[in-house]
Amino acid sequence: MTMISSWRHALCLLAGLAAFPVAVEAAAPQAAGSALENREIRAQLSPRRYTTLAAEVGAKINRLPLTEGAAFKQGQLLVQFDCMLQQAQLAKANAALMAAETAWHGNQKLAELNSVGKMELDISKAETLKAQAEVNANRTLIGKCQIAAPFAGRIAEQKVREQQYVQAGQALMEIIDDSQLELEFIVPSRWLAWLRNGAVFQVNIDETGKTYPAKVQRIGARVDPVSQSVKLTAVIDGRFSELIAGMSGKVLMAPPQR
Repeated sequence: MTMISSWRHALCLLAGLAAFPVAVEAAAPQAAGSALENREIRAQLSPRRYTTLAAEVGAKINRLPLTEGAAFKQGQLLVQFDCMLQQAQLAKANAALMAAETAWHGNQKLAELNSVGKMELDISKAETLKAQAEVNANRTLIGKCQIAAPFAGRIAEQKVREQQYVQAGQALMEIIDDSQLELEFIVPSRWLAWLRNGAVFQVNIDETGKTYPAKVQRIGARVDPVSQSVKLTAVIDGRFSELIAGMSGKVLMAPPQR
């Protein structure tokens, strides 16, 4: 009887140890979610769109009409290159095209008189098409001698100066569209039970010390399984001239009271 009791006692201890890790594992996500709820939610203002403009030709910069921080409209000139060499190449290509067309038209007339073979006629036609392609290529290159704004916005950073020679592919400036400032932050995934696109809240910006209205624009496509959180993208609801990209602050959002 004593041996049987000892075996039963040992089995009970093993069962208890086996159940303990499961209980800890089940409680871990809940603890992570609770910690996130108690933590201050921070967000940073970012522009709606942004990009880096780069040179598509190797040339000297003639003009940079706007300075760093300046605003611009869509289609406004931002960079003007010195493309005299490219213009000379276009003139050369046009002259070659004229010569090729003259030869082709002459061979067409001779072909009507059976004074030239079909091969010579086809070759002169091919030379004309080749010369036309060269003209088109040089015209396209000339079109790269100016860079216009792809959207309205502001110049965030100028990386080059006037009279500087740049290579094709070299970064020239960073531009942003700050017509609508966005916020990105993470919240507990359990908030998805009540959180929806368009939900309104407040954000307190450190740099201004003021509180601004905002609304949720997009909810992340997946939940982080470790932190039990989800990413939100929101926008400042309105235009406030003192707000600029890069500012940060505290998100004032909480679950509804039950």
